[in-house]
Amino acid sequence: MIDFGNLMHWAVTFLVIALVAAVFGFGGVAGTAMAGAKLLFWVAIVLAVVAFLFSMVRK
Repeated sequence: MIDFGNLMHWAVTFLVIALVAAVFGFGGVAGTAMAGAKLLFWVAIVLAVVAFLFSMVRK
């Protein structure tokens, strides 16, 4: 079973890292952390939709 909350937790963590890095002027770190946050967010959304569709089909 996939833990979507864990993926979203890491996405929010990377978002916070990106915001803090941007405030302190570390543009490269902020960009990389933001890219990781976006990737994890969209992976979590896609997996949630796929799990929802599979649960609808199984019933």
